[in-house]
Amino acid sequence: MSPITEFLRALTDSNLLLGLIRAGGYPVIAAIIFAETGLFFGFYLPGESLIFLAGFAAAQGMFSAATLIVLLSAMVILGDATGYGLGKWMGQPLYKKKDTWWFKRRHLLAARDFYAKHGGEAILLARFLPIVRTFAPLVAGIAGMDYARFSLYNVAGGVVWVSSMVGLGYALGGNTWVRGHLEQSVLMVIGVSFLPIMVETIRIVKTKK
Repeated sequence: MSPITEFLRALTDSNLLLGLIRAGGYPVIAAIIFAETGLFFGFYLPGESLIFLAGFAAAQGMFSAATLIVLLSAMVILGDATGYGLGKWMGQPLYKKKDTWWFKRRHLLAARDFYAKHGGEAILLARFLPIVRTFAPLVAGIAGMDYARFSLYNVAGGVVWVSSMVGLGYALGGNTWVRGHLEQSVLMVIGVSFLPIMVETIRIVKTKK
């Protein structure tokens, strides 16, 4: 098995991922989280599972939970800012582009209007949705969302997401059942991470009614 294949396998297996975290330390964790949030090709990388397992490892004395929170919060904030910047760079020419069979300028204008009205909530809630969080800042940049507003929700969402995942992993790090059922525990954490978007969706539906 090639090193690349082994690395990709480690990203999808909780026990192997924990081993990768232990071996790579802070630099590997930080690099993966930055790529997952800031580079559009990093959407397949682990987010919640990696941060949770880092917190889990911190509970066993391998890392400092406080250092993880500060470092990874900085990485996700920088990652989203990078995604926004790429989107801004890509999006400006699109406003001058003529309609084609695959591109309709009205869709871009609709996205711009959406982010002007609801962009903050979208950036905040996207933190808890795999794949979506990779592309949300990119789309926000393309749509021309106000950067000051984007930054506010970027920072708030990044700190809340990282703190909650590290904190949860740290809190459960000493639990015997969790140690013996790591794969199931990670899946449960990923499921719980979807709760904010579910609650917000229900709220929006009720508001519309």
